[in-house]
Amino acid sequence: MDELLYIIWIPLAAGLLLMAFPESMRKITGILASLASALAFAFSIVLYTGRGLSGHLTLALIPGLAKLFPALDQVLRHLGTLNIDEISRLLIMLITFFGFMITVYSLRYTSPVHKIKRYYSYILLNVAFSALAVTSDHLLFFIFCWGILCIILYRIIKGSDDEGAAAAKKTMIIVGASDTIMLLGIAIVYKMSASYTISGAGIDTTPALGAVAFFCLLIGTFTKAGAVPFHTWVPDFAKKAPASSTALLPASIDKLLGIYFMFRICTELFSLTEWITLVLVIMGVLTIIIGVMMALVQHNMKQLLGYHAVSQVGYMVLGLGLGTPLGIAGGLFHMVNHTLYKSGLFLVAGNVEHRFGTDKIEDLGVSPKYMPVTFLAALVFALSISGVPPLNGFASKWVIYQGIIDFGSGEGIANNLWMIWLGLAVLGSALTLASFIKLLTGVFFRGERKPVKGNYEAKISMIAPVSILAIVCILTGVLATAFIMPKIIIPLTSGFEYHGDWQAGMVAIMVLVSMVVGVLFYLAGNIKKFRTSDSFIGGEPEPEVTGISVLDFYKTITQAPFFAPLYRAAARKWFDVYDVGKSIVLYFNKIFSVAHTGILPFYISWLISGLVILLIIMLI
Repeated sequence: MDELLYIIWIPLAAGLLLMAFPESMRKITGILASLASALAFAFSIVLYTGRGLSGHLTLALIPGLAKLFPALDQVLRHLGTLNIDEISRLLIMLITFFGFMITVYSLRYTSPVHKIKRYYSYILLNVAFSALAVTSDHLLFFIFCWGILCIILYRIIKGSDDEGAAAAKKTMIIVGASDTIMLLGIAIVYKMSASYTISGAGIDTTPALGAVAFFCLLIGTFTKAGAVPFHTWVPDFAKKAPASSTALLPASIDKLLGIYFMFRICTELFSLTEWITLVLVIMGVLTIIIGVMMALVQHNMKQLLGYHAVSQVGYMVLGLGLGTPLGIAGGLFHMVNHTLYKSGLFLVAGNVEHRFGTDKIEDLGVSPKYMPVTFLAALVFALSISGVPPLNGFASKWVIYQGIIDFGSGEGIANNLWMIWLGLAVLGSALTLASFIKLLTGVFFRGERKPVKGNYEAKISMIAPVSILAIVCILTGVLATAFIMPKIIIPLTSGFEYHGDWQAGMVAIMVLVSMVVGVLFYLAGNIKKFRTSDSFIGGEPEPEVTGISVLDFYKTITQAPFFAPLYRAAARKWFDVYDVGKSIVLYFNKIFSVAHTGILPFYISWLISGLVILLIIMLI
């Protein structure tokens, strides 16, 4: 399993080495980072295709470094137990793939990433520590890698203005606080099992202590993946960070890590009760609906995509929360699909922003003829995330829908309410399509603006990753029932028979034929064989009709009697866990500030009182 060590050490060493390069050599560092990420991706393909490469591996320094740093080598040998299985191999390949795509994309996406120092180093370090996190079988080593990724997340968002700095601070505080809660959960796990091993622990959540440990770790997964109610950092990050940073972290790698660890704790680390299953399913559908409802009313292109990154997590949480093989398979399949089309959508947003200098929908209106490749890719991604067949988003959502129906045959409160979960999941998909009609119309069909930078389409290094992601979205949808599900997704679970109720290949052929027929009708209608004249009304030329702004049309949602108070509360940050927590802390800070009198005897009395309380607690 030397491939795994290469996957870890190449980006880690390259990332640390590039730290020494001055910022003036950014082009060279970009090329070197692309080569390092390409090597890591190549080794990940070898690791994934070598299915026999599985089991446990102990991480250690090479002999030369082990002599120089013996203490570090001992720590790695003690904590660095890596577990190689089907899901870790798949996630490593996806992590390195996205690392490679983003480094190539960033070579010409220069102006936004220039504001982030050591940008390429952080990408490579993120790839290395993400690979370590998805293979770690020791909870302490896992949380160490998880914490490093939190720091990288903070560093890779630009803080060139007050709003960007605030978004970076909010991200750091929310994710960092969840990491602290995870440490509490790890401590309880050790108390209950006397072990830090992740695989095969099977801790019972019937006792209150087991349930507390589970929810402590679940909070960490929800925060990392961006699920309600710990999601609010994702839209803010998406709005202020470069599109490439968002495509790499909240859109892809962070989603992979969060859902991966949720899979581990739900299937291996804990055994779940009926009530925990109910909570997971409820949180899944709430995340779907809340995320998409907030996306519908956004005016910023990247922030809209950020809320959709939240909404789509709900399908993954719902699938894993069902706890059935079919539901888990659907959740994992959707995890893979989401990273593909959501990363592509953010890169599309980066292309548009790079050419037009803005990400505000009301200031755009690009004709598809100016950016044809970007538009076609955006169309594929939008239809995929909306669940339109035969694309991959439909394939994974269909498996989740089947999982919900299958879940309804079981006994329990959550099982009996399966029609509600199914209805809300389908509703979320319909609202997703509505919001992407808004996005595509607002960005590509509302005017004839020409690019302010360069001529027409983005550069090849920016187009290539977007095109590759769009092609992969099509292929994973078309080959879903014939290859993807039986060969890639089902081996991630306990294994089950899946035949599917639709044939993706046949649907793809039918869609292709209908597109060809539609093009032929369009061409036939444009044959210049008929005389045309202007329309007249009462002998006068027909007056020019002013179109309705797509943004104003969707604004009516916020004015609906039921939704209006909820949107007003959201605008006041009443549902933002960060702002609510900040208000509580400032309130108590104001109360305790009364104790700061500046009188020394008063401070001494507080100190003595505290020591007495600690002594009483220790004696008890």
